[in-house]
Amino acid sequence: MKRNIAIILAGGIGSRLGLSTPKQFFKVAGKMVVEHTIDSFESNPNIDEIAIVSNPFYVFDFETAIIKNSWKKVKKILKGGAERYHSSLSAIKAYQDEDVNLIFHDAVRPLVSQRIINDVIDALGKYQAIDVAMPATDTIIQVKGEFISQIPDRSNLMRGQTPQAFHIDTIAKAYEIALKDENFKVTDDCGVVVKYLPDVPVYVVLGEESNMKLTYKEDTYLLDKYFQLRKSELPSASLQDEKFENKVAVIFGGSYGIGKEIGELLEERGAKVYSFSRKLNHVDVGNKEQVGKVLESVNQAEGHIDFIINTAGLLSKELLVATDYETICNTINTNYLGTINVALESYPYLKETRGKLIFFTSSSYTRGRAFYSIYSSTKAAIVNFVQAIAQEWEPVGVNVNCINPERTKTPMRVKNFGNEPDESLLSAREVAIATLQTLNSDFTGQVIDVRKKKV
Repeated sequence: MKRNIAIILAGGIGSRLGLSTPKQFFKVAGKMVVEHTIDSFESNPNIDEIAIVSNPFYVFDFETAIIKNSWKKVKKILKGGAERYHSSLSAIKAYQDEDVNLIFHDAVRPLVSQRIINDVIDALGKYQAIDVAMPATDTIIQVKGEFISQIPDRSNLMRGQTPQAFHIDTIAKAYEIALKDENFKVTDDCGVVVKYLPDVPVYVVLGEESNMKLTYKEDTYLLDKYFQLRKSELPSASLQDEKFENKVAVIFGGSYGIGKEIGELLEERGAKVYSFSRKLNHVDVGNKEQVGKVLESVNQAEGHIDFIINTAGLLSKELLVATDYETICNTINTNYLGTINVALESYPYLKETRGKLIFFTSSSYTRGRAFYSIYSSTKAAIVNFVQAIAQEWEPVGVNVNCINPERTKTPMRVKNFGNEPDESLLSAREVAIATLQTLNSDFTGQVIDVRKKKV
């Protein structure tokens, strides 16, 4: 079976973005764009090796990033050239003596999904050349000077993305022919195959809108929003007992619902779990001193704390003007100030163990809704807070993530909505499993969506 080599094309200088450094080094959601991109291929089990094609001036920056991120699959840093195709040729020459698949991807498309990567690799089992594209939604016009000369049929048009993937002998042969053409001009690798190997079909994998390319300054705002709304994909591997043996976990809001299920699952898998809540032992996350005391007591008893999980939250489904001020203050104090208190008091312990901190948001964080003004605004604040401190704490090895479950059957939901059909809701245990999978991952600064599986 051919090995799959991901080629990260990072040789550009990003002149159109107007930054002092290349756009692949632009920071979003706590990491450089190219780090997010490489993470996507590093975590894919079907990718055997990664090669970065870099501008010669930035090779040291990539060497530093490899060390910082502990990437195991990055085996080569290749030097690119003045044009994009020079970078492709650099990779082709580096692997010319091997029977491999080359999967070229723009370094500045950091939101490529595992679904796209897997579909591309699957297609390579049948086809020699693969592109990724999205249907054209706008009318496309062809112009001559300042006037329309033709309007192509939109149903036959698509917008190209990456990855673009090839059997190495196919793309090598296409370039061999192309370089003999004195009028050679191309913008991507599939274009080389289409023009110079017309008998080779190029199969198209459906892309995604979020698989956008960072090109212009305006793209930075859209990219940031995509990261905020990103549906991080959890590892597919089953939970393994050894992952949690000798681990110490503290759960706030652990007396019932999601918090209780998380505690039970962790204990089943060998972790020592301490649960706190107002109902269970009169610990209020809105009280910073109480949070600090219980964490100190756990650390003294166990000598370390590996995981801290805060599921504590309040929901009062009322119009703002109908809500008494004490309820408003209690909700903010628990949902938002409680998040800050847990983070502040957790930091010294998790810094020592390079531990993991998890908070919970809600699908209502993306847009405020009537009857949810306080709840949804606190949940939006939690997401922004998590993304910010994840970036601040990454250098010391503390991972901070946010679980975003779909409607879940919990006592708090029953209190606000009454009885609902079980089949329409997530179970607390499903959310707990996703939480443990997140603890098993290397994610940080991510919003982990948990959705009910369609039958």
